[in-house]
Amino acid sequence: MKILKNISLKAYNTFNIDVKASGYAEANSVAELIDFVKEGHLRDNNVLILGGGSNILFSGDFDGLVIRNRIEGIEVKEQGTDMVLVKAGAGVVWDDLVHYCIDRGYGGIENLVLIPGSVGASPIQNIGAYGVELKDVFHSLEALDVNTGEVRSFGTEECAFAYRDSIFKKGLKGKYIILSVSLLLSRDHDPDVSYGAILDELKAMGVDRPGIREVGEAVTAIRRRKLPDPEEVGNAGSFFKNPVITEKKYHEIRNRYPDMPSYKGEPGLVKVPAGWMIEQCAWKGQTLGNAAVHDRQALVLVNKGNATGKEVLRLARRIKASVFDEFGIDLEMEVNVY
Repeated sequence: MKILKNISLKAYNTFNIDVKASGYAEANSVAELIDFVKEGHLRDNNVLILGGGSNILFSGDFDGLVIRNRIEGIEVKEQGTDMVLVKAGAGVVWDDLVHYCIDRGYGGIENLVLIPGSVGASPIQNIGAYGVELKDVFHSLEALDVNTGEVRSFGTEECAFAYRDSIFKKGLKGKYIILSVSLLLSRDHDPDVSYGAILDELKAMGVDRPGIREVGEAVTAIRRRKLPDPEEVGNAGSFFKNPVITEKKYHEIRNRYPDMPSYKGEPGLVKVPAGWMIEQCAWKGQTLGNAAVHDRQALVLVNKGNATGKEVLRLARRIKASVFDEFGIDLEMEVNVY
């Protein structure tokens, strides 16, 4: 692996923010990444592991070493009558993995179609959409200790998955580089069509008994209508998490907003859509400098062409303040800010 100096990261983040990294290297295999770590290149260095760059906002130049994880490969490790274990390299494009599985009849991740980013980022964020989260199908992952260069396996419990969260965003943040992820999928899967607009989309498609391919097509159609394509408009998808509040707090808000949507959470808790609250605060479609709130989905902040990370962050903070003033809820950013 060769370290390059003062490299622009504009092409490596979906917000298309033009910043530079003082050091940049690409890992194309597990072996070369292990050697790189054992040679000491990560010691005394501010290190950022970059996959698809789809859940990140650079607020300025990165003073440190960016390692772009490009470890490829998808393989079936085990299979039985009902289940199949699929392993993918951390550098595989997540949507490529979803289509690989749909094409082979492996069910469980079809609701997660078209989520931008890499496989390696999926457990860090515990990605989710339309009623399904990665943890629902997760089996294990392999990760490299950045201090010792040793490879360790993590099971579901060790990852401490939570809503858009895992141990790799907390206690083990920056301590491991994910090399591969293994998912336990079903050969005879009954797709989850209960969340959001999937049933309505399937009805419009004329599908009465959907399989995983039809559900994937329905989710794709919904996402393409609602969300901007990062290839055309710089964005990082959902900028804020949907907050989880107490039932008491939810009913207090419902007294003022009877049409407030919600989703059942753990006992005594309710998940409410951040996008809906942002829209009630009249931010949908609004612009601040070169950053804006998407005009079809208020949960998405966009780069109108030449935005800096600071402009996007300023917009996000203004939105957070508005939502807190109106609802008493402190929105948490889903995007990682550097």
